[in-house]
Amino acid sequence: MTTALWLLAAVLILIGIAGTLLPALPGIPLVFGGLVLAAWIDGFSRVGWLPLLVLGLLTVASFAIDPYASGKGARRYGASRHAVIGASIGAVVGVFFGLPGLVAGPFLGASLGELLARGDLERAGRAGFGAWQGFVIGTVLKVALALAMVAFFLAAYLF
Repeated sequence: MTTALWLLAAVLILIGIAGTLLPALPGIPLVFGGLVLAAWIDGFSRVGWLPLLVLGLLTVASFAIDPYASGKGARRYGASRHAVIGASIGAVVGVFFGLPGLVAGPFLGASLGELLARGDLERAGRAGFGAWQGFVIGTVLKVALALAMVAFFLAAYLF
């Protein structure tokens, strides 16, 4: 039974890492779930509440990555406050529309916000591109965060 539980923990972690790239899966929460299961299997003797608390806080913080990165990307291209807000809203709403929504949401939100604020289609396009670029960087950050969480867990488990 223990082997099956370890296998389940590993599968959750691997699916979670894949989920940082695939919008249909809650990536970081799945990684966290797999890590908590792994700690539980061992009776929390090697990985206690403090490392799990840190991992839990990182999991909660991960939900801010997409909206923050999209807004930051839009700002980098000189977008207005409306475009930054639009990019953040687009990133959140895009989650509900799968991969197309995640890719298009920040772009459309920033573009629409900039268009409403300044009425300039070219600036709106730049703001949208910046938001999309921020989303891509945010995805890379989520993958890095998932891998860092696993490394942190392993360090706590082994040392």
